[in-house]
Parts: sequence; C-alpha cells; structure tokens
Amino acid sequence: MSKERDYYFEQYQDRKMKKWAGFYLSEHTAIIEQEKNKQPAEKKRQMSWSEIDEVLAQAFQNQVEVMIQKEELDSEGNYGADIIGLIQGHDELGIYVGGHKIGYDEIRHVQLH
Repeated sequence: MSKERDYYFEQYQDRKMKKWAGFYLSEHTAIIEQEKNKQPAEKKRQMSWSEIDEVLAQAFQNQVEVMIQKEELDSEGNYGADIIGLIQGHDELGIYVGGHKIGYDEIRHVQLH
C-alpha cells in the first residue's frame, strides 16, 4: 500500500490557484471584472488658484454641483475619479463636497457639473 501511495504523490500535479477558482463568489468576480475594465481617469489641466476660486465661488453662490479632480495619483500613477457634488461648506483649509473634505491645495481641476 505504501508503494501505491508514493506512486500517486509522484504523479499528482498540483493545479495551484486553479483549484480555488470555484470558491469565488459572483460578487467577487464582478468586482474583479470591473477593475480589469476600469479606465484611468483623464488628466485634466492644472488650474491656477484664481481660476479654482472663481469656479468654487460661482458653484457655492448658485448651488450648482462641481466636479473636482484632486492632485493625487494612485499606485499606478493614475488620477482618481472626480469627486462630484454640491459644496456643503468650507473652512480655512478646504471645502466639503459630497461627504468629502478636500483641501484647497489638493484641487487640480474644478468645473461646474
């Protein structure tokens, strides 16, 4: 019997990660597929502080949504998705948009949505 077992383990080829493929949930595979198909955000023009200030003031006064691209790159060197929403408030360090606090120095580009 020992000889048979030794022969089996000599001939056995481990399938490595393939054997775990059946354990993925459909939600996991959907997320993985989205990540593969995700296009990096477009690099928008760096605006001057006076341009940014003008657009933010107009959006706040007229209660119009803004699209903000932060000066922040991910690990692959791509810009993140724009933050979209109404300006909910501000202080000396930044603004509150769509539940996010964005520092004035983090804003690369802003436009009315």
